[in-house]
Amino acid sequence: MMIITGQKPDSEEDTTICPFKVVTSEEEIKDLHQRLDKARFVEPLEDSYFHYGFNATYLKKIVSYWRNQFNWKKQVEILNQFPQFKTKIEGIDVHFLHIKPPHLSEGQSAKPLLMIHGWPGSVYELYKIIPFLTDPVNHGLNGDHVFEMICPSIPGFGFSEAPHKKGFNPMCAARIFYKLMLRLGFHKFYIQGGDYGSLISTNLGQIAPSHVKGIHINIVFLSTMSFKQLLSILLGQYFPGLFGFQAEDIQQIFPFKKKVLNRILLETGYLHLHATKPDTVGCGLNDSPVGLAAYILEKFSTWTDRSFKKLEDGGLEKKFTLDDLLTNIMIYWTSGCVVSSMRFYKELLGKGIGIEKHETLPVKVPTGIASFPNEVLHIPQSWARKKYANIVSFNFMPRGGHFAAFEEPELLAADILQFVDKVEKATFDQ
Repeated sequence: MMIITGQKPDSEEDTTICPFKVVTSEEEIKDLHQRLDKARFVEPLEDSYFHYGFNATYLKKIVSYWRNQFNWKKQVEILNQFPQFKTKIEGIDVHFLHIKPPHLSEGQSAKPLLMIHGWPGSVYELYKIIPFLTDPVNHGLNGDHVFEMICPSIPGFGFSEAPHKKGFNPMCAARIFYKLMLRLGFHKFYIQGGDYGSLISTNLGQIAPSHVKGIHINIVFLSTMSFKQLLSILLGQYFPGLFGFQAEDIQQIFPFKKKVLNRILLETGYLHLHATKPDTVGCGLNDSPVGLAAYILEKFSTWTDRSFKKLEDGGLEKKFTLDDLLTNIMIYWTSGCVVSSMRFYKELLGKGIGIEKHETLPVKVPTGIASFPNEVLHIPQSWARKKYANIVSFNFMPRGGHFAAFEEPELLAADILQFVDKVEKATFDQ
């Protein structure tokens, strides 16, 4: 029986698709400015840089820019540059972008692409990659394939309504997005995702394999490991060929204690909080814009490049502009979604790891994996094949980290295009 994860409709579900635009008000901006003016800062330890978290000296600079120079009204116009809509699915108002190609060659048709963001991102982290995929020729990429893109906000994130009942996990989101694609008339489509987008893409490939032509992900999550995989941790550095390791794998995961265990220990404290007590820590973040910015932007520093911990500004402006970073923060702030976005971890991990039936099921749809060198977690292709049975593309990217679409949109777009080309040619040959 299908579980209704939002508020149960009084009657048959309304399938209307309504245009949506982001709006702001003077009251909203005034309230933000008052809170920024009253911010309390703690002096950082000498030479601590980003090793203790977000450096308060640099945080003061960000808050000053946010208060005195950042133009939210201008950013709202940027957010509204692409067509946006809302539709109710299982009682939840789902927000999504729907972008069609500006032009197609004669005889060419657009391929539907569902692209899904993660935490602590939003649909805005996909804005820079959209032109590369909907109009590749005019952006220096191969134009054999052009996409019609659907980019939803995960329920509980940004402008999508938050679930009202317990249990809304990535599999539920996959089901919602599957229904969204069918409602839009797409019965065969590709999916791309990073972070939570990777999990949701994977789940959708599991529940609707006849509708998913292929999934492309830029991070792999494994909830179980075989004996051979565990053995490879001990011996893989010495006998890489025996375990299918490539040179890049050795560089990324050995020595295992330093490259994997220590990294997990240092970078997953937030995950434990979210998976256990999201509402507690979320209270402070939902009430303080400065606290929210520090909490989220610290991830945009460390997850982009671990070496940025050694910099007082966290290297944030090496890959991003303050306007881009603060626009993502403002989506969380104005929608008040930080708590509901954090609850997603509780729903995913609250019952334990590796106990859901789908976690042990292989993904049989064609899969493409882009492995970025500064990603927090590296999974070798030989390990990934235990989950993804049909990997047609696995590429080590030359640069980039966790927020691939935001950091390196052209690189990621090119990898998506070559993956789709392989899938299409394989399908044609059959």
